[in-house]
Parts: sequence; C-alpha cells; structure tokens
Amino acid sequence: MATLDYVDVPPCATRLQTNVPIEDIRPTPKIVTPLPRPERSHTRSASLPSNLSPTSPTKVAFNLPQVLLSSALQLPANAPATPRDGGKGATRLLTTRDPLSIPITTVNFRRFVSKSGPAFWLQDRLEEIVMWRKGQKYTVVWMAVYAFICYFPRTVLLLPHVVLLGILLGTHPVLRRGISPDDTICATVEPLPLPLPVQPGEGSIDWLANVQAIQNLMGAVSDAHDFVLPVVPHLTHASPYTSIILTFTLVTFLLAIPLINLLPMRMTFLTLGLSPLVFTHPFTRLTLLPALLSANRLLLRRARVRMYRTIDDDRLEDRHWHAEMREVALFENERWAAGEEGAGADAGWGKAHLRPGERKAWTRGRDGWSGVADDGSGDVSSNLTFSLAPGWLFVETEEWRPDVEGTWIDAGRADDCGWVYTDDTWLDPQPAPLEDWKKAGTMTRRRRWIRRIYYDPATTV
Repeated sequence: MATLDYVDVPPCATRLQTNVPIEDIRPTPKIVTPLPRPERSHTRSASLPSNLSPTSPTKVAFNLPQVLLSSALQLPANAPATPRDGGKGATRLLTTRDPLSIPITTVNFRRFVSKSGPAFWLQDRLEEIVMWRKGQKYTVVWMAVYAFICYFPRTVLLLPHVVLLGILLGTHPVLRRGISPDDTICATVEPLPLPLPVQPGEGSIDWLANVQAIQNLMGAVSDAHDFVLPVVPHLTHASPYTSIILTFTLVTFLLAIPLINLLPMRMTFLTLGLSPLVFTHPFTRLTLLPALLSANRLLLRRARVRMYRTIDDDRLEDRHWHAEMREVALFENERWAAGEEGAGADAGWGKAHLRPGERKAWTRGRDGWSGVADDGSGDVSSNLTFSLAPGWLFVETEEWRPDVEGTWIDAGRADDCGWVYTDDTWLDPQPAPLEDWKKAGTMTRRRRWIRRIYYDPATTV
C-alpha cells in the first residue's frame, strides 16, 4: 500500500512492514472529484448588474406571460390533460376540474397574485408583533392580550366575535372620516359607506410586492421540505433507527401522561406562548445571544461538526462500515483585492486575485505548494484530480466539508466558516483580518476541507 503523504499520521504511530517489493507498488491513480462548493462571498454581490437584484421588484421588468410560457415551464408533448386520471394504482383526483394548461395557469396565477395581498398583509402584521418592529408598547399589548386569554381560556370562544366587531368598528364611516357621533345624529343624510378595496393592477408596486412575497414563500416551503426530507426515512420504517425512535416515543408518551395532570396548564401555555417573544426581543437577539454565542463559539462549532458527522454516518453503507476509513484534506486559498478606492467591481476575496508564482487556489498541503490539478480557472463547478493510493476510494455518500473547528491550526484561530486570515505573506494567522491589513489592502486567507476515504481491496486486483 502506497504512503498517503497528505494524511496526518500521529507521531506515535509505527509503520507496518510489507513483503511487497518497492518496484511492485503501482503509482497512485488519479481520481476525479468535484471541487468543494464554498459559499458565495458577500463582496461578489457588488459586481452583479442592478437589473438582476432579486429584492427590488419595482426595478425589474416583470413579464408574467413570458415567464410562464418560457421553455422552463413548457409542458411535454405527451403530457396528459389530467395527470392523476387513469393508470394502475393512480388516485382519481382533480379529474372534474380544468385540465392542465399553461394559459389557465397564467390566468389563475394573475388572479392569485391580485387577491393574495390580505394574506401577506396579515403575515407582515404578525412579523411586526413577533419581531418587535413597531416598538415595545405594541408587542407588550399583544402579550397582555395573550396572557388574559391564558388565564381566562373560555374567552377563546369569543375571538370570532371580537375579530368581526373589530373589522366593523375599524371600517365604520364615522371613525374613518373623523365625524363625531353628535354630528351623525343631527345629520339628515347618512355617511356614505366606504368603497370596496381596489385590487392592485398588474405591474403596480403592490402587485409586484405580492409576486415577491409568493416567490419568498415558495423558497421557504422548499427549504422546509429539504429540511424535513432526511427525517422521513426514520419515520417510515426505512431506517434501522425507526425502532429506537418508536421505543423512545412510547416511553416518553407513557411518562408524560401523569406529568400532564401535574402541570399548571395556564402557566404552561403562558410560558410557551411568551417565550418566543422574549427570544425575539432586540436586547435578546443583539446583546444577550451574541454574548452567549461568543463565550461558547468553539463548543457550538464542535457540536455542529458532530451533528454533520452523525448525519454522514447514518448515510454510510455496509461496505463503508466494514472497511478502513481515513480523512484526506484539501486547502482553499484566496487573496483580497481592494480595487479602486476599496469598492471596485473586482474588490473582495477571490482565487483570481492570487499572484503568479504563489500558491494555487486548491492545494493538498497547508504549505500551499502541493497544487491539485484543475482547469486553472478556479471555478467551483469544475472537477479536480486527486491522487489516492491503490485501493482507496472516496466515500460516495458524502462530499467535502469545511473544517470549521480549525483542527489544523491553534484553537480559536478560525472563523465560523473555517477561514484563517493571514498577512500578505501567508503568515500571522488570525480569526479575522487585522486593521493594518485592511488599510494596506493586502491580506490572504485559507481554510481546510476534509472528506473521508475508505479502502476497498477489490479495486487493487
């Protein structure tokens, strides 16, 4: 077995002797592996054209028919009009409604955008309450209302009446037009009722705001789905951990039955309902939590690493568990370019800013000189050739992960993303750039990526 010179070997380790002659050892094969996918730097957003900003709907020429009729949403030629109608084992749903059609989708989407404003208005009002956007008095009043309901839970049955009365009183012409009650008694003509709210026209600011809210809602639903999807196999008896989860759930359920009778329900619901508002208070978010996180930052990093490793271990197959496993390392190197007056289009961290003759964008050693073969562009979508000893393969169920603990350097010298910042000569590692480096406009950084490999004797035959 060839020596893995890029793997950290403990000093106390003893190399095993082999009977294979040196000349019979085959050269290390080149294995193609995708580059790690680092997060995009915030400095890159400055170079984007202004007409591509996703958060400014009023500045974007939004053509809904063109979007819906684009090639990305074209229906296949053999697409059935009612996808769930017919077929063995297919459920007959939506068969009595309109068939699948892009024109109908366009019309219904336009109608949905025009009429979805109240739902997102309610979402904004709830966000103002929960996130303390309108001051402490506004949120404290709603906290008092919730506390009143907790101590008098039967008032929940009156909430529909309270809501309806609030709408009727809030839209009364006397209150909306500033007319006193005495004037209405003496008046011979009753005030005219308020006109119905006008739906926003297509292309208006309110209409585009609804489109933006729908866009963000679709992203939130997709993120929630991707977050829950890895847990589904454990709940559908498709994982060996299902029996453990079932046993734990049954035990906790039986233990919770007597505890429910002991808990004071009013105080319990009061605490559970007000706790999120306490955690979203500006003092908690901006002062208390950062202080606690900074004091336990290293512990949180280690907990995050252990969590990701547990997820990776759960995805391993039997051949991985029965094989010898190790870790290989890859270093990502970048240099800072200040640009013109510190805010040019090319300003920020980037691999293209590395100087000729210095370390490559991706290297196997921390010294930065053992480069890895790639296309030379530094594009994260390209592949690289990584040399592994005969019989060693990358674990197929996982990818490269950044070493956020910074185990290759002194503890506390890396930031939350694993970056270690250095001066112009790649020396003096720090967890954040120093002010002298920022003034000089010359600084560098690097971080370590790790991935596991396993030994398969069948590949050496």
